[in-house]
Amino acid sequence: MRKHKLYANLKKCIFGASEIPVLGCLVGKNGVRPDPGKVRVINEWPTPSNVKELRQFLGLATYLCKYVSNYAGKIRPLSQLLKKDAAWVWTADCQQAFDAVKQGLTEAPILAVADQDRPFHVVCDASDFAIGCALMQHDHEGRDRVVYYQSRQLKPAERNYPVHDKELLAMKYALAKFRVYLLGSRPFVVYTDHASLRTAIKSPHISQRMARWLSFFAE
Repeated sequence: MRKHKLYANLKKCIFGASEIPVLGCLVGKNGVRPDPGKVRVINEWPTPSNVKELRQFLGLATYLCKYVSNYAGKIRPLSQLLKKDAAWVWTADCQQAFDAVKQGLTEAPILAVADQDRPFHVVCDASDFAIGCALMQHDHEGRDRVVYYQSRQLKPAERNYPVHDKELLAMKYALAKFRVYLLGSRPFVVYTDHASLRTAIKSPHISQRMARWLSFFAE
């Protein structure tokens, strides 16, 4: 460290620990998990009674969204309340979404630390309102481990896409989000759950949008 002029504050150093806190997470030999303190705060969060309280809740929850599958889809009823001029009506769907976020973080898996010496695989999914994906690897014991979850809600125009276009959009989103892990690495596999996508890609008559996406995949 001295050779490269790197310095450390001894009071802030941790030695011989099984886990260390890093940016709101705990990193250990088994992987990465959310800070239990932050999860506890979310678990004990009372039902929001106004937009300000909801924004505060989602601000903390979104910081930990990489641990929750389809996070964007889960919070959709809540995000609708944040729209301009939206009336504040806390419905059963809102409560269900609120509880789902809490449950998702309480039951969050320990994420694997990405290993560039092992092949990755990507799982994609699309619904009527959101797309999501997971970067995954098999560990040294052959277990399928999640490295990272990503998701986002569909824009109004995207919600009108055919089902196979939504699945392809989810694939494009996944490859863009996980590009730093996948580009230039060994071959990887992408899993999607829509069989018609294979037929659509092979069709001689594809849309300009799909042609652009296929060009992106060619990287």
